[in-house]
Amino acid sequence: MGKIAFVFPGQGSQAVGMGKSLADQHPYIREMLQKADEKLGYSLTDIMFNGPEEKLTLTSNAQPALLAVSMAVLKRFEKEGIKPDYTAGHSLGEYSALAAAGSLTYEEAVRAVHQRGNLMEEAVPAGQGAMAAVLGMDRALLEEVVSGVSKEGHIVAAANFNCPGQIVISGSKEGVEQASGLLKEKGAKRVIPLNVSGPFHSPLMKPAAEKLRAVLREANIHSSSIPVIANVDAQPVSDAEAIKENLVKQLYSPVLWEDSVQKMLDLGVDTFVEIGSGTVLSGLIKKVNRRVRTFAISDEESAAKAAAAIKEDGQ
Repeated sequence: MGKIAFVFPGQGSQAVGMGKSLADQHPYIREMLQKADEKLGYSLTDIMFNGPEEKLTLTSNAQPALLAVSMAVLKRFEKEGIKPDYTAGHSLGEYSALAAAGSLTYEEAVRAVHQRGNLMEEAVPAGQGAMAAVLGMDRALLEEVVSGVSKEGHIVAAANFNCPGQIVISGSKEGVEQASGLLKEKGAKRVIPLNVSGPFHSPLMKPAAEKLRAVLREANIHSSSIPVIANVDAQPVSDAEAIKENLVKQLYSPVLWEDSVQKMLDLGVDTFVEIGSGTVLSGLIKKVNRRVRTFAISDEESAAKAAAAIKEDGQ
């Protein structure tokens, strides 16, 4: 019997209309999403369901919106009686993973990620930071190049190790531009600038991380009932203090997604269920190991289908 992991997407997976069909079909989901509106003091659900996209994409809206949808889809999926052995989330998704594992309540998580989004937006003035996806580049060589550029005074670092051959770099505008040029010279297949509002998961986020510590203190984080694979070290964690420390570090450290998937595979996971908006993580997981089963659930139909397939296996 293989193990099951529930995984939760991060920023970039948002889409106008997400969560709407579930909210229309289930009063308990509509009610749950409206709780986020109450907690934040404005209509997040209106932005989620109707856009405009520019507004939904703002970090301070995208983060609570993605968390709310992930938790709503999870609530629907829990009715199928399938329980995970582990949870994990990509960057922001780690908060959904922690809420799913019982470490913090849905309302506390919504408020924490909204504040996290605000802090990330404030940390570096618009236009001064940048991120880029680097395709087809060796990990060690990339780290050598970015550390060389940083030593010359332009901060740039590896931000996400997503899957073999896909690494995101992050830092100052100059740092990312310089590193991008050098990485192409050293054999990167492509370097694609990302449309983001700041240099996430880079040392430039350290000032925001210290402020996040205060937010997390208020968030009432408990030890989790299920181990959560942490972004910062790709290790299972369930202790409340360690979880808090990881979340602070996570803001300026690389997201070790490829390593996290590998860790779950080593722990016996053979079924990954991506819960929330989009299918980004399912794609990355398949690139780490083509043979594992992945399901991406975001609505009634995909939830029912995934549950039927998993139950058929007698999991």
